[in-house]
Amino acid sequence: MSAIRTGLRCSAMALAAAAVFGFAAPDSAAAAEKFKIYLSMSYIGNDWQAEAQRMISAMAASKDYRDKVDLRIQVAGPDARKQIQQINSMVQAGAQAIITFPISPTALNNVVKNACDKKVFVIAYDAEITEPCAYNIHIDQSEAGRVTGEWLVNELHGKGNIVVITGVPGTSVDKFRTAAAKEVFAKNPGIKIIAEVPGMWSQAVAREKLSEILATHSWNDIDGLWMQVGCYTAASMQIEAGIPTDKIKPCAGEAANGHRVQMLPPGAVEGVDNSYKPFGYHSISYGSPPYSGALALKKAVDLLEGKQVPKTIMLPLPLAKTGEMRLCEKGSWEEMKNGCNVFDPKLVPPGWFADIFGPETPEVGFGAALLGQPEE
Repeated sequence: MSAIRTGLRCSAMALAAAAVFGFAAPDSAAAAEKFKIYLSMSYIGNDWQAEAQRMISAMAASKDYRDKVDLRIQVAGPDARKQIQQINSMVQAGAQAIITFPISPTALNNVVKNACDKKVFVIAYDAEITEPCAYNIHIDQSEAGRVTGEWLVNELHGKGNIVVITGVPGTSVDKFRTAAAKEVFAKNPGIKIIAEVPGMWSQAVAREKLSEILATHSWNDIDGLWMQVGCYTAASMQIEAGIPTDKIKPCAGEAANGHRVQMLPPGAVEGVDNSYKPFGYHSISYGSPPYSGALALKKAVDLLEGKQVPKTIMLPLPLAKTGEMRLCEKGSWEEMKNGCNVFDPKLVPPGWFADIFGPETPEVGFGAALLGQPEE
């Protein structure tokens, strides 16, 4: 575990350095032979964004791409104006392609159109850009909200008080998921949303916001939770409060490994602590695969090499309920290809996202998602 933690710290330090300085440029001769591709990140304060960045960097470092790609990273934070400024600067610096997690589906349209007019390809991953010249790679976010909302309604037999923890405001991801789930809840008048707050797709923020909610409500007031990220944290807080594991509230949520470990039957694998262990958590887990950014990098290279790429690539929605968890004991590519969807808790931290397998991205697997190392 110490080696894993050291690697994670190094990866986080590398991301921070990239945010401030960008990656160091290679020798001019080598750079001239490579495609200059920029990664424009927005909000990075959660595990998913860090994992996606590691997988993108690993793809750029993989044997099929290391001699083709000069990857540079910039981080704008949750500020559309800053992301617009950075994309303008990327174009002026000679970017040939820009892959991005956009903070808004519409705010970047003008700068993206300007980039396209200058023959720069722009590909958004996970979140969307509505400018017609942009390419988009994502799951059906509305379907993710609808399916998980319906599961929770069914679990509660159409009646109960629920807490809703949303994502990063302004993004298409948050907008579509939340709207779809709330449409389901609105069709079931017995379902009452007693609290709704943005969780920023962060376990730490989810804990903070749930603590604020519990200042005015008790766990007895809550019958279920719909959380874009945070089911692991919600269960952990209930365990800390002395609630037996068979009484923990049903939660519809994300693919964080801690959440999925909790969904395993008791004794399925040795736990790490009272929270990060299996107990048959009654839940549903969906994912927005962090490999979408790595796939965007591959598609950017395809475009630069003159290949055809669809304007929209819809990824399969990873979805599993209690009883459908399959343990990845080693994290090998073959295990994931054969359908394992949760990792031994001794291998990864609980906030790490487990839905990393993509059939089109064999270059990036467990080592990429954890430490930024490509498959070789």
